[in-house]
Amino acid sequence: MVLAACLAGLLTRPVGFLAFFWPANALLLGLMIRVPGTARPYGWLAAGAAYMAADLIIGTPLLKNVILNAANLAGVGLAYAVYTRLPPGLRRLRHPASLLHLMLVAVAGGAAAGVIGGLANPILFGRSVISGWVFWCVTEIVNFIAILPALLSAPTLAAWPRVRAQLARTRWTDYLPVLALALSCLAALLIGGPGTLAFPVPALLWCALAYPVFPTAVLTSLFGFGTLSLVAAMPVFDVAASQATSDLISARLGISLVALAPIMLAIAMQNRNRLMARLQHLAAHDTLTGVANRGAFQARAQALLSSRHGPAAALMIDLDHFKRVNDTVGHAGGDAVLVTFSQRVAQCLRRDDVLGRVGGEEFAVFLPDCPARDAIGIAERIRAAVKQPIRLRDGRQLTVTASVGLSTTDGAVPVALETLLAEADARLYDAKSRGRDRVEGISPG
Repeated sequence: MVLAACLAGLLTRPVGFLAFFWPANALLLGLMIRVPGTARPYGWLAAGAAYMAADLIIGTPLLKNVILNAANLAGVGLAYAVYTRLPPGLRRLRHPASLLHLMLVAVAGGAAAGVIGGLANPILFGRSVISGWVFWCVTEIVNFIAILPALLSAPTLAAWPRVRAQLARTRWTDYLPVLALALSCLAALLIGGPGTLAFPVPALLWCALAYPVFPTAVLTSLFGFGTLSLVAAMPVFDVAASQATSDLISARLGISLVALAPIMLAIAMQNRNRLMARLQHLAAHDTLTGVANRGAFQARAQALLSSRHGPAAALMIDLDHFKRVNDTVGHAGGDAVLVTFSQRVAQCLRRDDVLGRVGGEEFAVFLPDCPARDAIGIAERIRAAVKQPIRLRDGRQLTVTASVGLSTTDGAVPVALETLLAEADARLYDAKSRGRDRVEGISPG
């Protein structure tokens, strides 16, 4: 990979000067970060050999080859050392502050490469040490910032099936931000001029609002490469004429800073979306058992009952003598019993069934597309599962039972959810009055 990246970068090297785009160092750093096993002596030796081989292929003199690639390895080495010393929470792009630390990594790598590049500048290109350090440092910073965010935010191999599933659910409107970016880049090419560097910025920000961090980082990387190519093609930024001028350095730094803004926005949006999802989950779920709370249960059950007109059933389930359980094992033990109970009930249900906690030790279940015979079978399965001994954290075993009230409808006549639940609740009291640990049922319609 490093060899291929070197050869690609060498294609952008004007005769007698540095390449205007050099992805190899950022790719090597990203590889060592994402696959830590490669950051070992043999990995560094292999990378050095790939650097040298690429220059040998195009006929670079040996001394120049050694100096150039010593600078490359020095930059990657210091950048890796700085990255590994960052706080663990800031190493991946999960917080906007991560980009500031990534900038520190890029500056460290660029400065290290610039030291060797500056010392070599009079030898290789006949220019001053300071101008060599500045130009080399800025070039490395731009390359790191253009490529590293995409590498650090890329999904793991284990996550790709989920990514493919998300892509399968995309609609044509989801591609509008990418289309806007492509059109803005096309407009930049057609209109021309220094101001065209800012044309894609609104579209990039739209991408950041619409997409996760990784797609946004990939798009900004493509933007960075495209604008660097555009800069190299502009006569005012002629590399051969003004390799280290302030105009060229300013343009390259501007490109890198523009690339940071959409990624930072995408990270902020991703964190916001995660927070909103967590808040929505907390608002809809019981904090102890994790099942739906009363409001969420009723909303989901009502939606299913309204959209499906076949047979359905409702269960009301109550743990028998739960106050005695709390008195025996304490409230912490009682909470553990409720958690285990809810898990066992959930294991007895089908995929579309809805389970909710509607009271202290009272739970409700809605069974869509479920004939009465199947509903009775599910209720009995729940009752039997609940009776299995529960092992508490202190090693004690506890056996509890549950009473179940069942209400069913064949779907021929519309029945309100409240009616089903009320009938199931009445049957639950029948089960309690007839000895507990039993299922009682009725069909209201």
